[in-house]
Amino acid sequence: MALNIGDLVPHFTSINQDGDTFDSKDYIGKQLLVIYFYPKDNTPGCTKEACEFRDQYEDFQHYGAQVIGVSGDSQSSHQRFAKRYKLPFTLLADTNKKLRRLFGVESNLLGLLPGRETFVIDTSGKLVMRFNSMNAKNHMSKALKKVKEIAKTV
Repeated sequence: MALNIGDLVPHFTSINQDGDTFDSKDYIGKQLLVIYFYPKDNTPGCTKEACEFRDQYEDFQHYGAQVIGVSGDSQSSHQRFAKRYKLPFTLLADTNKKLRRLFGVESNLLGLLPGRETFVIDTSGKLVMRFNSMNAKNHMSKALKKVKEIAKTV
C-alpha cells in the first residue's frame, strides 16, 4: 500500500548512521521533511544525489526542512558513507525494507534494484510531493522547489 498525496504519514522508527533510534514522532507534524530513498551507499548515482542534497542542505534548513536519506544499507555502511562525503543529514538503515513498504517504494529492473523516490511531508504530517525516478539528477531540485513553495504559504 503506497502513500498518496494528501495522506498522513504513519509513525515509524529506524536506526540512523550513528546507531541511534530515529523516531518519526520527533519530526512529522512539527517541521517539513524531505525523505529520499536511494538504492545503495557509495554507488555513482547515489553518491551524486547525496552530495546534491549536502550542497543544498543549508537551503533546506533555511526553509525549515529536515533531509533524511533511506537505503537498505547497514548503519555502519551509512556511517562510512556520511563521513566520507561529509553528509550533514540523517541516513536511515532500512535493512528489512520496512520503510520501503510503508512508503510504497517499489523496486526497479525486474525487482533487482531498490527504487529511488523522494517524498516531501508538510508541517501537518501530510505527503505533499512524491517523485519517482531512477535518475538521481532531479530529486534534490524538485524537493527544494516544493519546500520553497510550502514555505511561501506559511
